[in-house]
This record gives sequence, C-alpha cells and structure tokens, in this order.
Amino acid sequence: MEDDTQGGAGRRASDRGRYGRLTRERVLVTALEVVDRDGLSGLSMRKLGAELGVEAMALYRYAASKSELLDGLVEAFCGELEQVLGEEPEAAGAQGADWRRGLHRIALATYRVGLRHPHVVPLLATRLLSTPLARRPPAVLRSDERVLSLLHAAGMNDRRTVSVHRAFTAWLLGYLIVELRAMDDDPAEPDPAFRLGLHRMPAQELPRLRATALALAERGGPEQLAAGLDALLDRFD
Repeated sequence: MEDDTQGGAGRRASDRGRYGRLTRERVLVTALEVVDRDGLSGLSMRKLGAELGVEAMALYRYAASKSELLDGLVEAFCGELEQVLGEEPEAAGAQGADWRRGLHRIALATYRVGLRHPHVVPLLATRLLSTPLARRPPAVLRSDERVLSLLHAAGMNDRRTVSVHRAFTAWLLGYLIVELRAMDDDPAEPDPAFRLGLHRMPAQELPRLRATALALAERGGPEQLAAGLDALLDRFD
C-alpha cells in the first residue's frame, strides 16, 4: 500500500503543474510563449518544465523530443491561425469567383499571426523540409486543405489548383521571412545607421546594400503583401 501511494504521488507530481494537469495544448501554448519571449535558442525541455511547474521528464509524454516540440510550435501557430480565421465574419471562406479574396483573407490572417510569433515563422519552412506530409499535425494539414478547397470550389482542375497553391504558399512564406528577418545590430541605438550596423559593412564591396539598408529595414506591411499577392495571382486569372 505504501509503495502504491508513493507511486501515485509520483504520477501526480509528474502530471500536474502550475496550470493543473498537463495537456498537449497547454504544453504547446507555453512553449510558444517561451519562444516569443526568449527566441528558439531559449527553448529547452528543462525551461519549459520550469514554466509549467513540472519536471522536464513529464513533457516527453506530449513531445518525445526537441524535434517534436518544434513541430508542435508549427502546430500551435497553425491552430492560432485557424482560430483567427474562424473568428472573422467570413469564417466559411470565399467561394467561386471570390477565390482571390479568400486567399487575401488567409494571407492577411497569417501575416497577423506571424507578427505575434516571429521566431516561429522560420519553422514553417524548416519543419516542412524534415516532416513528411502524412506525419504533419492535423492543424498544419488543415491549412493546406483550406487553400486547396477554396481553389477547388472556384472550379479549378487539379493541375491549376496545385499551381496556384504552390505559388501562393511560396509567396506568403517568402514575404513573411523577408518581413520579419533580423535587421538591427544594436536595437537600443537611436541613430538608424548605427542601429543597423552599417559601419560594419565594407563601403567599397557593398555600396548598394549600404545605400538601401534603411529602406530594407522598413516593413512592407499588409499593403505590400496585398499588392504582391495581386501581382502574383494576376497570372492565374
């Protein structure tokens, strides 16, 4: 009886933390919070366990490795995107001739979620390179399903649907990565040139980069996202 009690206490200690009993959703949401605050390099099982008030070993039930935890961050990102799209008035998505408007809606929502979680955006590309399609989390697969269903409802055949999906996905991901790339060498420096560290760039070797660095550091925002997306989709009309 004594052993059973101690074993039960051990299980409770590993299963329950600061927010009550652990769930996969709670683990991933907290991991996202850690990455938002400390960056990807600041995420570890030990730190995540401390945030949740449990031992690191308790987390392996929900993410068997650091690699699975990174996949979980992408899952959490896509889950949040799904929630944002579901809260908008046109939650059902545009249909038929409105497929372009539907893609704009998805792109803008993805941009907004990306601004909230800039450190996760690179994982949208790198985890796709290492995780086979069928092994990706449901929330990630639903993101692709959403776009493909929108294009199919517009009457596109499979070949055209794949072409538009590929172009849209590549443009959106590329825009996010360029928009959120690190630019500041010294964020606390008030002088823009010194903030970007232009003095570290050889003037003779990189004249155009130095001349345009200040403009490159400015975000294009949703306006340039929409303009670029329209230019891309024009070729499919």
